[in-house]
Amino acid sequence: MKNFVKELNWRGLIHDIMPGTEEQLLKEQTSAYIGFDPTSDSLHIGSLVQIILLMHFQKSGHKPIALVGGATGMIGDPSGKSTERNLLDEATLNKNIAGVKRTLERFIDFSGSISNSAELVNNYDWMKNLSFLEFARDIGKHITVNYMMAKDSVKNRINADSKEGMSFTEFTYQLVQGFDFLHLYNHKNCKLQIGGSDQWGNITTGTELIRRKAQGKAYALTSPLITKADGTKFGKTEGGNIWLDANRTSPYKYYQYWLNASDIDAENYIKIFTFLDEETINSLIEDHKQTPHLRILQKKVAEEVTMMTHGKEAFENAVKASSILFGKSTAKDLKNLDEQTFLDVFEGVPQAEISRDELENGVEIIDALNEKSGFLKSNGEARRALKENSISINKEKVKDGLVLNNNDLIADKYILLQRGKRNYFLLKIKT
Repeated sequence: MKNFVKELNWRGLIHDIMPGTEEQLLKEQTSAYIGFDPTSDSLHIGSLVQIILLMHFQKSGHKPIALVGGATGMIGDPSGKSTERNLLDEATLNKNIAGVKRTLERFIDFSGSISNSAELVNNYDWMKNLSFLEFARDIGKHITVNYMMAKDSVKNRINADSKEGMSFTEFTYQLVQGFDFLHLYNHKNCKLQIGGSDQWGNITTGTELIRRKAQGKAYALTSPLITKADGTKFGKTEGGNIWLDANRTSPYKYYQYWLNASDIDAENYIKIFTFLDEETINSLIEDHKQTPHLRILQKKVAEEVTMMTHGKEAFENAVKASSILFGKSTAKDLKNLDEQTFLDVFEGVPQAEISRDELENGVEIIDALNEKSGFLKSNGEARRALKENSISINKEKVKDGLVLNNNDLIADKYILLQRGKRNYFLLKIKT
């Protein structure tokens, strides 16, 4: 059995760990769970560390349990939050839970074909029939208010300069999460809970509840919260979250996010987000330091994480798409892109509309560059640019006299105009 704790240690993936955890994992196959919030029907890369922890856990011979918080999603976790979040209705929760499950199944083996196959559970299943009186009598009496008030997640909210304060609903969250751990301990023999460092208080409430109510021994392990060297939030761009669902964030944009990491961040990411061994990683870090302009670490991280998330074909297509702006490519390369990837590559490029009927009848290149698009200011400027051989249509050089038609369309909707190396414009079919 692989040493899970040792593996996480050299990767910098342990923030806090309860004494005895490593010994328990070396003694026998152990079940551990991580909770995932069903606040959306997909997970974003803010959840990727927790997914990777479950992957390492399974690779180490242990049994991972992914808990989707159908019940706790109706309450809201105050950890790391400055305000109370919106609560979700049951229909939205069910839709989100199904989406989270689809995401997790791409990373973790739930097949049942191995002895440590993962399980997915929903805490709504054991919370839905539990009355408030039962919960107060059977669970609440085992944890004191003093104990709950001492948690950072509670203190930070109560002491914050906020008129809202903290609702009783949120105050009880750690007790509800602790009950999850107790339930899984009793029914799944789950002895370890893993989470981000902001979850330490909630997790240890669970271990305390198991000690007091079940006279049992349970363990806790948390990972550091990922931060970026420049102080901006990990997993966020100007366009919002980076999602693990290709329908929300295309593989091209996903690949670009990792490729654009700073040198400092890439050195951390290659340890945290890949499964390369320590010797290989140290070698890549050294190579990168010798030739930083080659961006060896960024390229390797982007490759490993994109393949892990979206597969080899999506990774290869992302690499091809990335080369279109800066490398040599042809009209065939452009036409092989799906519409979303094409739009991602040329995001922010100015556009003008043209009717399909006009294009069917043929549009002369001079008109396309000036009258139909406004890309160039005059027919004279368009002729000079053509004479200078600086105009390309769909990445291929063209001459004066060319007539554009429907055969030039990319994704049956776009024609890419280009002057020089970096000046682009899109003609788009009017809908």
